[in-house]
Amino acid sequence: MKLGIGIGYSGARMGLPIDLVLEVEKLGFDSIWTAEAYGSDAITPLAYIAALTTRIKLGTSIMQIPGRTPAMCAMTTSTLDALSGGRMLVGLGLSGPQVVEGWHGVPYGSPAKRTREYVEILRKIWAREEPVEYHGAEYEMPYSGPRASGLGKPLKSILHGRQLPVYLATMGPVNIRATGELADGWLPIWFSPQRMGMFLPDLQAGFKKRTDGKRWEDFDIASGCTVHITDDVKAGLVLRKPMLALYIGGMGAREKNFHNDMMKRYGYTEAAERIQDLYLAGRKEEATAAVPDELVDEMSLIGPEARIRERYRAWEDAGVTSMHVNSPTKEGLYLMADITGANRGA
Repeated sequence: MKLGIGIGYSGARMGLPIDLVLEVEKLGFDSIWTAEAYGSDAITPLAYIAALTTRIKLGTSIMQIPGRTPAMCAMTTSTLDALSGGRMLVGLGLSGPQVVEGWHGVPYGSPAKRTREYVEILRKIWAREEPVEYHGAEYEMPYSGPRASGLGKPLKSILHGRQLPVYLATMGPVNIRATGELADGWLPIWFSPQRMGMFLPDLQAGFKKRTDGKRWEDFDIASGCTVHITDDVKAGLVLRKPMLALYIGGMGAREKNFHNDMMKRYGYTEAAERIQDLYLAGRKEEATAAVPDELVDEMSLIGPEARIRERYRAWEDAGVTSMHVNSPTKEGLYLMADITGANRGA
């Protein structure tokens, strides 16, 4: 299994854990992943990191599809790929309607169609076989709709790049099938290895529709996982709960919160509803306390080293090929490098 590390997006002040980045590269980690919400962007930190590293791959988990035209996404990622010596991994996601319409100021539209069209246009741009022309439900190139000048023309990228690896962060069956069909990897959200049976049939059904000759063995299932070495399992689980409460309870509107829906699919319906009620009422500490220990535990590797080593097997058995490690201490990173053998390939 390959290892990655996610450094997320910034808070109120921008900063990067450069010492950590350099250390995980030495440890043999395969990739580092940035994110964006409605503050710092995902690409600029990777450009900074690219200048200070030599080997580690540079991924976005995730770039928001509605925040950039497909052409701008292709331009930005191809530029960074060229400057970094071919290390770019393009992780894409839809975000939710609150951010799409409230922050980016564009219609939420049809998420499934938007994802498919976006990836298809990226592939066309990177292929450079001909000037790009595309007429879809969500995207049109050249644009000929309202207020168009009529002067648009199909263009071909000046920059000679390559077909970059595309990863999709998807949650629902339709988009997971599209991931299998269109992408090079899947970025599951709130992944639990014991739930892989909920997702694998859709992923493989989509993969069977591929026409590019890609083998299933080369498809990368890249899940995040919190790794925390501690003798007090219960206390370790508590540390993870505030983030879960934020997403389950407050990341999205009451009537459309994909993270809340996922917890319900996992069988935590009563807890998901209570967490959301408490969080939206401003009772965040109570919402955090309402997150079940069992939920945190099945998505994490928390406890003594022996427990982590034993429970890690579930990720391997589920078919995970890359693990993006989130650890509050460097010891967790060292342990995962040892378990997976990443440090032997450094």
